[in-house]
Amino acid sequence: MRFVLAIVAFVLAAAMIVLGIAQRTIFLDPASVSLSASVEDARFAVVEPSALNAVPGSQTITVSGSDTVFLAYGRTDDVKAWLGDEPYVDIRKDKDTVALSSTLIDPATEAESAAESESGSAAPADSAAESETVTNPEGSDLWLQEFTAENTLTTTLKVPDGISLIVASDGTASAPTDVSLSWPTDNSTPWAGPLIVGGAAVGLIGLIIYLLALLHLRRSRGPRRNLPRGPRMPRLPRVPRPKAIKPSQINGSGKSIARSTVAMPLILVSGLVLSGCSADFWPATSAPDAATSGTPTPTDTAGPAQDVPPPAVTVPQLERIVADIASLTADADANLNADILATRFTGPALEKRLANYKIRGADPAIAALPALPTSPLRLTLPQQSSTWPRVVMTVLQDEADTAAAPTALVLRQESPRADYLVEYMIQLEAAATVPKVAPATIGAPIIAPDSTFLLLSPDQVAAAYADVLQLGEASPSYALFEAEGDSFRTQVTELKTSRQAGLPSTASIEFGAAAGTGRTVALATNDSGSIVAVSLTETETVKPVDAGATVSPEGASKALSGITATAKGITSTYGDQLLFHVPAAGSNEKIVFLGFSQGLISSTELP
Repeated sequence: MRFVLAIVAFVLAAAMIVLGIAQRTIFLDPASVSLSASVEDARFAVVEPSALNAVPGSQTITVSGSDTVFLAYGRTDDVKAWLGDEPYVDIRKDKDTVALSSTLIDPATEAESAAESESGSAAPADSAAESETVTNPEGSDLWLQEFTAENTLTTTLKVPDGISLIVASDGTASAPTDVSLSWPTDNSTPWAGPLIVGGAAVGLIGLIIYLLALLHLRRSRGPRRNLPRGPRMPRLPRVPRPKAIKPSQINGSGKSIARSTVAMPLILVSGLVLSGCSADFWPATSAPDAATSGTPTPTDTAGPAQDVPPPAVTVPQLERIVADIASLTADADANLNADILATRFTGPALEKRLANYKIRGADPAIAALPALPTSPLRLTLPQQSSTWPRVVMTVLQDEADTAAAPTALVLRQESPRADYLVEYMIQLEAAATVPKVAPATIGAPIIAPDSTFLLLSPDQVAAAYADVLQLGEASPSYALFEAEGDSFRTQVTELKTSRQAGLPSTASIEFGAAAGTGRTVALATNDSGSIVAVSLTETETVKPVDAGATVSPEGASKALSGITATAKGITSTYGDQLLFHVPAAGSNEKIVFLGFSQGLISSTELP
């Protein structure tokens, strides 16, 4: 019976070891799953979310088939908005099989067909990108991340649903022809290790049973009977004993053949046991870590509710945009290049900087405007929007100069293919407290300029504050604004007093203030109020009062006007960019001044 058990143990051990090894060899699943698609007769291709998430896990994308390969990812709606009426190849997961399908899509034709079916006649397609001349997708502010390579590009992402890829060459040449997606699969064999080790253990038990069976068989034999002695045989002559051979003469290592023979099975069994030490050979004791991504992983930007539009940008996206703007601004400031500056500035911010370029061109001794900090963003408040134009507000603090006032930027993107432009660049007050706002992953709704849900409509804030600067406490709007902490109002009053005191008796001076031409921007805060950015223009008119008298502008006014003396008089116009917190209607709070930026924008001789 012991021999039977030993044989069963040996057979079972061999089966377990063979099965364990087979799981890591002939039965082993592939380490990844790959799907591919081809792109033909199109300058662009879009890899839809259904294709990217056809298999769970991180996506490794390989694109080839053109001299230049461009790849970017962004929200699906943003990708489609950038394409506008451009034909593209749509790559998505096939409905019936785990495969990719490629279909040429022409939005312009589809729009015409839809309009024709509704009205009976063809109508021109309305596209946000129709009027744009930009065809190269590289560098667009819409992309969360982009990549460029020659001939072949491979990268690993882990993007959620709602994100699509755009594939192109340079926007003019045909898109790369080959797109391949692969996903890592879990091909671990958690029972391979236990089977191999268990088989070795069962084999060892079988060996022990076999040895015990031999010992029992030997002991079970009874004593031999005494047989009768026969006649004594004659003694044979002694044969010479051969000379003993040392073990070292058999093999050079000094080890006996018997010892090596015994060691070989031990080495084989040890190798089989140690081969099960890999984590893939054993059941997982804890949940596996999420697969790492080779690139920054975007978060789901769909928002907490489906009926709420997504934020215009993500924080990493805005950090990249601001870094590009800061680099471009530094170059433009150093070279007084108005053309470069106009690619990233607009409105009051552009007007102020262009005037400074003109002033510094005439008088290099006049200081440049403060540079744009490149430090991480302290606050990001994007507009909730899936359409255009889009607005984003952010606050930066220069880490190299903590004593400098934080800078608030208001950026605007007019259309999908346009870049974000700096519309307002405002230094915050030292004691200013920015009200609590929604997190960047949610964003804030834009407030209509004529909204009546605030203490004062956004489009009335500039005129009301200009009246306060002109009339002071006599202004009907004086009680609406918080005077404490408003250093700008104090500076304006002190400047007026100083200018009047320094004016000769042969001249007179008049001051004016009015709402500027800049667009009013208002974003909602958590207290049902709004952060409002507006522009003002302040004028300073100096005239001679005596016949034959003249006035002579100085400093920036002289450099900007090019006039050294005039008998007619001169008007200097200052552009103000102001930031306020306007509370909700019915609130007991006042409108709080948050920051300002002022600069001379015009200096002209009176007619």
